[in-house]
Parts: sequence; C-alpha cells; structure tokens
Amino acid sequence: MFYYDFQVVLQEVPGEISLCFYISGCSLHCEGCHSPFLWKEGNGSILTVDTYKSILNQYKNLATCVLFMGGEWHQSKLISMLQLAKSHHYKTCLYTGENSISEDLKTHLTFLKTGKWQQDLGGLESSVTNQIFTKVPTNQNLNYLFSKN
Repeated sequence: MFYYDFQVVLQEVPGEISLCFYISGCSLHCEGCHSPFLWKEGNGSILTVDTYKSILNQYKNLATCVLFMGGEWHQSKLISMLQLAKSHHYKTCLYTGENSISEDLKTHLTFLKTGKWQQDLGGLESSVTNQIFTKVPTNQNLNYLFSKN
C-alpha cells in the first residue's frame, strides 16, 4: 500500500486530532476531485509497518485518531493498519468515495465518510450533500458537526 502524503489534520474528524494518510490508487476518479494525484497506484512511498509504527509512537498522547483517505482497495493491509492503530489507543477513520464498504472493514473503524464527491452537492458541510460521516459503533450520522450554522 502506497501513501502519497502524511499530515496532522484537525477538521476531517470533528473533535479529533488526526494522523492522516493519503493512500494512492483510487479508481473512482471523481470529477472535481481535490486529490487527483491519488488516482495513480504507486504514487508516493510504501507504507511499511515500521514507518507506520514510528508515526503512531511519535504522536502518542498528542493525536487521537488515525485517518486513511482511501485504501479500502487494499482491504487486508488496511485492516492490519487499523488494528495496529487501535492497539496504540487511537480511534480510526476512513474517507471513501464508495457508498458502502465491507462489514469486515467497518468493524475496525470508529468513523466512516462515504459518498463520491459531487461538486453540485458539495461536501460534508453542505445540507444537500450525498456524503455521510458516520460514527460506526452507533451508526450515528454526524454530518451536523460539519455545518457552519
């Protein structure tokens, strides 16, 4: 599994300081995508277990969540990374353009954003968006947390 970038982000998972990994190889190619550099498989560097553990340890007691922007197409590798994050006491999140993911993958997530980007509908802050941000254990829709009102 290749990651193009790693950032500490504050807005993608409300109330959490998230370690965000941008995974390359997305086949959805949404029109207007803000990250078309993630479409090409192999862009970036291999996310090794050693690199990943090093980042988890570096941000221990500072960050609260690990977020993957994509990667569901590498399900077994992604699940092992999510399990590792949980063993380090992080919450977990996946942003996907798919409308659904496997139940096996879902069981390893605290939060899940689903729905393909559609410019005319907007993102999670839009009242007409097709995207849904869910707290997985309770199946609660948390889109209201992105509203500016």
